[in-house]
Amino acid sequence: MPKIERILFVCTGNTCRSPMAEALCQYYLPEAEALSAGVCAAPGLPASIGAQEAMERRGLNLEHHRSRTLSSYLLADADLVLCMSQSHKQVILNALPEECSGKVFTLAEYVGLPDQEIADPFGGDQEVYEACAQQIEELIKKLAAKLEEKD
Repeated sequence: MPKIERILFVCTGNTCRSPMAEALCQYYLPEAEALSAGVCAAPGLPASIGAQEAMERRGLNLEHHRSRTLSSYLLADADLVLCMSQSHKQVILNALPEECSGKVFTLAEYVGLPDQEIADPFGGDQEVYEACAQQIEELIKKLAAKLEEKD
């Protein structure tokens, strides 16, 4: 299997879950390039305040994040595409089944927890964002361990 150098995280609007996953991945896997996008993102929006605050508590900064729409270019350029839910994965596989087969998974599925989904915290209070960030952080730690094992 080729070395995984570029990881793309995918959620819906690219303002909550995938930016948090991107920031956490950059922290736990600094040798990999982490990017994020949304299947229904309006380009140019900042990360949600809840996501920013959850990352600030971990010493990470989402201040410069701007949302972007998922594109075939981003998908083609990524070595690994990790989605927050099965629905995001299905959108990609329905649109580009051949190009993406073998490199699109949910984040939880890729680390051996196929039944776990990462619920969208959008519109929730800070406690909801914190729980989401904690779940993503635990999965990213497992991802880092798995990828370091492969090296």
